[in-house]
Amino acid sequence: MALLFLVSLQAFAQADKKEVRSGNRQFRKGEYRQSDVSYRKALLKDSTSVVANYDLASNLYRQQNYDEAAKYIAKTENVAPGMKDGEKIFFNQGDIAIARQDWKGAVDAFKKAMLMDPEDIQAKENYIYAKKKLEEQQNQDQDQNQDQQDQNQQNQDQNQDPSNEPSGDPSQDPSQDQQNQDNQDQPQDRQKQPRPQDAKISPQQAQQMLKAIQDKEKETQDKVNKEKAEAAKAARKDKNW
Repeated sequence: MALLFLVSLQAFAQADKKEVRSGNRQFRKGEYRQSDVSYRKALLKDSTSVVANYDLASNLYRQQNYDEAAKYIAKTENVAPGMKDGEKIFFNQGDIAIARQDWKGAVDAFKKAMLMDPEDIQAKENYIYAKKKLEEQQNQDQDQNQDQQDQNQQNQDQNQDPSNEPSGDPSQDPSQDQQNQDNQDQPQDRQKQPRPQDAKISPQQAQQMLKAIQDKEKETQDKVNKEKAEAAKAARKDKNW
C-alpha cells in the first residue's frame, strides 16, 4: 500500500508571518479549523506565499477536503524544482492525488519527487503503486467502452431485424414482445467480477521495477539526443561558412 502521509515543510521558512506561525501551532494541536482560518488570513496578505499555500493544502488534506487541497498545493509546484527540499511538495501532491484516486496525477507527482531525490524509497513505492492503479483504471475503462460498443451493436441489430416488425394483429403489443425478447437476452443475476487484491510489493521489488522503468526512459532519451546530434551534424556540413 502507498504510504499516505504528508511531510512537513519546515525548511521553507520564507514567510515568517504571524498568521502562518499561529496556523502551525494550531495545526500541531490538531485544531485544523482554526489553523485553516489562520492560513487563509496569511494568503489574503500574500497570495503567492509558498509556505501558506503548502500549509493550507496539508491542513485541508487532514480534513479530507482533497479537492481544495489539490488546488492549493498546485500553486507551489512551479517553484518546487528550484527550492531546497522541493521534492516534498511533489511528494505531498502525489499523496493528495492518491486520496482523490487521480492516478495519473499521482504518477506524475511522485516521478518528479524521485527525480529530485532518487534515494527516497517511499516516493518510489508510491510511484509504483500509483502506476499499477493507473494501469488497472485504464484496463477497466477499455472493458467498459467495449461493453458499451457491444450493447450499441446489439441494439442496432435488433432494430434491423425484420422479425421485430408489427404483425398487424391489434391484440399483439410489439413493445411488449420486444421487452420480453430483451429480458431473455440478458443474463440472469449478473454480478460484477471481483477485482483482484493489490499485490504487496517489497522494497527490493520496488527498486527493481523502478530501475527498469528509468532504464527504458533513459534509452528513449538517449535515442532522441542521438538523432538530434546527427541532424545538427548534417546541417553543419551543408552550411557554407
